[in-house]
Parts: sequence; structure tokens; C-alpha cells
Amino acid sequence: MGEIEVRKGKFAGDNPFHIAQRWMAEATEAELNDPNAIALSTVDAQGMPNARMVLLKEIEDGAFVFYTNYTSAKANELDQAGKAAFVMHWKSLRRQVRARGLITKENGPKADEYYKSRSLKSRLGAWASDQSSPLSSRAALVAEVAKVTVKQGTNPERPPFWGGYRLAPLEIEFWSDGEFRLHDRFAWRRTNLSSDWTVTRLNP
Repeated sequence: MGEIEVRKGKFAGDNPFHIAQRWMAEATEAELNDPNAIALSTVDAQGMPNARMVLLKEIEDGAFVFYTNYTSAKANELDQAGKAAFVMHWKSLRRQVRARGLITKENGPKADEYYKSRSLKSRLGAWASDQSSPLSSRAALVAEVAKVTVKQGTNPERPPFWGGYRLAPLEIEFWSDGEFRLHDRFAWRRTNLSSDWTVTRLNP
């Protein structure tokens, strides 16, 4: 692992996922709302970019995991490109994490487990919503939830069109606010998922 200086304090560590997990734990204590919110960026088939906020549900030792409807615009773009990027920003800590990498689906037991951990209303909502498609009115959505509730009952299975994605990064950047805009930035990069990381301090 190449380094140009010894990283200390909040940047210390030999594994970027462990650093991200540590930062997330600190943000969970400090951030008022949704410390796991990320701005996820994708591109469509024409190369037009898209961005939206989603909730990061897990930082694994190798990937960042989030969940969505597989028929949504974001899912279509993730499937088509196989790549994505996100930024996670914590105003309370004045820090952010950026990542770019490769996308794979999490459509197995782990997705089932997470789905079952959600509230019943959220689970039924996943069945009722045809995410990203036109909706005539909120009343129509509420009516669909009622219909789904009768059909699916109080212990619905995970919808076949709903599950997770993993972003396995080729780049991760850790950023921390500095006085007079002299921010601290460390970029972790690798050429492929089996390569060693190189770490470089960047100019603010």
C-alpha cells in the first residue's frame, strides 16, 4: 500500500471499510437525521446523469449495501451501467465519504433478512409502489396499499422486484473540513477488486 505520509487520528487505518464504519458510528451519535443517507449517482443509457438520496444499510468489509425496487429508474440505470458513485456528507462532523465502483445485486437470503427487519407498513409499501412510474394521485397509492394488505397479510414475503445492491468501490475518498478551506482529503484507489489499495493525500 503506497502512502506519502502516516495518517493519524480520524484517517488512521489500513482498511478503508473499517474507517468508513468508524465514521458512520460517530455520525450515528452526532447527526440528527439519517446519518446513513447517501447521494447516489447513476447514468442512463444515453449517458445522462441522475442523483437521488437513498439510505445505506450496511458497510461490509468490501462493499456498501443499499436496497430499492428493481423496476425503478435507479435500478434500471444500475443494471445497465454496472457502475455507480455516491457521496455521504455529515454536516455535524464536517466530513464526507465519496466512493465509485462496481455494482452487483444482493437478491438472496441477506435481502430477505433485511426486508423482514423493516416495519410492516414499509414492507407492504414495497409491494404497493411501482417506484418511479407515474401515479394518478396519493389516494390511488393508499388504495393500492389497502389492497396489498388484504392480499399479503401481516407477514409478507419480500417482493421479487425488490432487493439490494452492493457497490464495491475502486475509489474511496475521505474528506474532513479544515480551517480556511484547507481541507484534509485522502483518496484510496485500486485498479480492480483484487488489487492492493494505494493511498494519496489530495489538495483541498
